Amino acid sequence: MGAKAGSGRTAEQTDIARLWESAGPGLHTQVVWQLARTKTYDLLDNARLLALYAMAMADSYIAVFDAKYVYNFWRPVTAIRNGDTDGNDATVRDPAWERFIPTPMHPEYPCAHCINSAAGAAVLEAFFGDSVPSFSLTSPTAPGVMRKFTRLSDYVRESIDARV
Repeated sequence: MGAKAGSGRTAEQTDIARLWESAGPGLHTQVVWQLARTKTYDLLDNARLLALYAMAMADSYIAVFDAKYVYNFWRPVTAIRNGDTDGNDATVRDPAWERFIPTPMHPEYPCAHCINSAAGAAVLEAFFGDSVPSFSLTSPTAPGVMRKFTRLSDYVRESIDARV
């Protein structure tokens, strides 16, 4: 699914991958801001929601990047191009394989998007439940693409699947 060409991705899967290519809090904070506007919380409740969300996101970034360097797991591009060196006779090397989205300069595992979206969603679920007013995501890495959600679990699931 991650190949630049010949992956068999659908147009929707390509749009999803492009949208989730965006990194950092900018993608995730769209969710909390949209959902916060759907309630008539007073200033204190909104401050609490935003503070808890920010803390969860910060903690998730710290934890995920700490774990990335503990496990130091190679990226698919490295694994596919060096499949003959992994000690598994069932894998082969494909030195010409190219990835669809540029590879970040940090280890693969665990998935930061997955952990960040799940951490933020856990806070939001405590305030709103899983079924929420409709919210959407846009990204500068996918101009014209908008993904809409009405369940936090669907938002988290898409972030997980998008990394494939």
